[in-house]
Amino acid sequence: MNRKANNRKERLACFIRDVWDEGDADAADAYVAPVYTIRHDPGDPWDGAVLDLDGFKDRVRQSRAAFPDQRFDIQGLFEDGDSVVMTWLWSATHQGDIPGFPATGKPIRMSGATVYAFDADDRLTSHWQITDRLGVYQQLHANQASSNP
Repeated sequence: MNRKANNRKERLACFIRDVWDEGDADAADAYVAPVYTIRHDPGDPWDGAVLDLDGFKDRVRQSRAAFPDQRFDIQGLFEDGDSVVMTWLWSATHQGDIPGFPATGKPIRMSGATVYAFDADDRLTSHWQITDRLGVYQQLHANQASSNP
């Protein structure tokens, strides 16, 4: 096996655990390049954004605010050149307000696939992602309706 590919897969898994699952935005310093681009992420407020490291950390904090217990269950990691593709299942409890959706305390689930690009120093430089945002919206709507009889 390609040692560098394994290293990148392991780094990506650690990044997901430390930054996104545990919510340690400052841990991004160890994983993310000084400039990070969100190349494709429809429905994400940062779609198309180019972020510096502080901007990336702010994105993590804002994204986790409504779902502080979120977890990614990595289904697969596939290396291709300077990129690693991660397929995943995400789950969280809706604990904070989202515009139009007050917190319900109910679980939300989503699936997706993300292509993460690495630089020569094995730092993350960008992602291209597809997710089931319609499914999330439907769950939020159903949870809101059942919370307000």
